[in-house]
Amino acid sequence: MLREGSPAGESRLALVRRARRMDRILAETYPDAHCELDFRNPLELLVATILSAQCTDKRVNMVTPALFAKYRTAEDYAGADRAELEEIIRSTGFFRAKANSIVGMAQAVCERYGGDVPARLKDLVTLPGVGRKTANVVLGNAFGVPGITVDTHFQRLTRRFGWTVETDPVKIEQVVAELIPRRDWTMMSHRLIWHGRRICHARKPACGACPLAALCPSYGTGPTDPAEAAKLVRPGPFS
Repeated sequence: MLREGSPAGESRLALVRRARRMDRILAETYPDAHCELDFRNPLELLVATILSAQCTDKRVNMVTPALFAKYRTAEDYAGADRAELEEIIRSTGFFRAKANSIVGMAQAVCERYGGDVPARLKDLVTLPGVGRKTANVVLGNAFGVPGITVDTHFQRLTRRFGWTVETDPVKIEQVVAELIPRRDWTMMSHRLIWHGRRICHARKPACGACPLAALCPSYGTGPTDPAEAAKLVRPGPFS
């Protein structure tokens, strides 16, 4: 059985084996991969992830120390002065919409869950401003519940790798969940995101410096000369 989007002639079993081998190589390449948002508890990570929409993690981490010092509980956010909250998060962009999401999320957490961020996907996605991507970030990194984080890097790489041809994030999540063992979902997500930020760039991937070159059907999308490709590699930490 062939898998749509995988290299010609690749069987389902071959795709699973290739995907898992690629993940193992990424694990060796990025042994320190982790969530690049700073947080100390589930609420802080939830707020930081909401702020990270259309914004770099670096910028969010510059804003959150003052934010977390002022608002320590869901009750604090739920009762926040909107003007003060917006001013603190202004530099993350779309600050009015993000303030609405944060306050709405906090009010829902207080009303439905006694002020504690819920640890189940089906509960998290009912909160204002919280979709599956945000929910999986919180589950995987704050609660230790395996989750697949389908951001723009993840979407790009899974298609380049020939793991899927899907463009819908939920469908991509479902496909990858069948390729990679559940216990590895969270770390695999970090590895792909780190690889997308550092080597497999959207416009010009550093193919000649990629540890996955021999396994990637998209090899050659970017320069294959090692010296030229090395110039494109971006060190972390990053957005």
